[in-house]
Amino acid sequence: MYDLVIIGAAAAGCSAAIYGARRNLNQIIVAKDIGGEVALSGVVNNWPGQIETTGFKLAQDMLNHVKSYNVPIDVGYKIIGIKTEKKHHLVIARDDAGKEKIYKTKAVLVASGIHPRSLNIPGEKELRGKGVTYCTTCDGPLFRGKTTVTIGAGNAALESAMMMAGIAKKLFLITRYPNNKESKGGFPKGEDILIEKVKSLPNVEIIYQADTKEIIGKENVTGLKYLDTKKNKTQEIAVDGVMVHIGMLPNSDFVTCGKKNPLGEIEVNIKCQTDCPGIFAAGDVTNIPFKQIAISAGHGVTAALSAIEYINKWKE
Repeated sequence: MYDLVIIGAAAAGCSAAIYGARRNLNQIIVAKDIGGEVALSGVVNNWPGQIETTGFKLAQDMLNHVKSYNVPIDVGYKIIGIKTEKKHHLVIARDDAGKEKIYKTKAVLVASGIHPRSLNIPGEKELRGKGVTYCTTCDGPLFRGKTTVTIGAGNAALESAMMMAGIAKKLFLITRYPNNKESKGGFPKGEDILIEKVKSLPNVEIIYQADTKEIIGKENVTGLKYLDTKKNKTQEIAVDGVMVHIGMLPNSDFVTCGKKNPLGEIEVNIKCQTDCPGIFAAGDVTNIPFKQIAISAGHGVTAALSAIEYINKWKE
């Protein structure tokens, strides 16, 4: 039996594993991939101690740190459930081939992160990977010299626009919000410095008060339709690529024990404890108010220390 099974290998999971290793826990990380959304980030310049790095490099640095403590890592496994038997837990995982693996453990730390929200409009699913992407950092370079559109009103959309402005011939940026003070110039969730930079870019055209309705194309993306909510008129633009950045959803479907909020985020207290004894959660999958790499890392440390307290007192 393991002392601790950590689900997820990004900032929260890796930080937790490091602290668990320093307390000599018999632990393992189980994850679908390494780094999660961190690895898909572009330039990162708000990680303390490093003026600038990339999400991919930061994820690899975290992994190497964990490996230096000889923490075992099972990669390529999707968690499909957690069952409780007496006072221990069974973490059930499945690989891409459909093979299941069960981990018996005293405690579980859920650090499974988040995934992109979909538009749920015609053409989106059919053209995913054919011009539709949720990761500008991953796929943006494929559209060099072409025309693209980024959809969203937060920092992720603004960062996508900044990146594509240096790659694409022309970039449209679609936001649902009006260009007024109350909406921070159309980007209510964006940082002021990013908003100013995007609005100063010569090849960026911002479309305000727009509700995306359809992505057009057969073999590849050729255009996009949106509703001008101010004029109540449907408009169409010709584009080669669509970058969707409208928010994230927690990877928490497999968690059935413990309270979640309406967004599906796992609710935890200040010690990262859930309502279920022995199950802890940390990082973006929780109701922690700010989704930042540094915050997730600290949350992972808190969850690990709380789990250690629990394990020290554990009896079957």
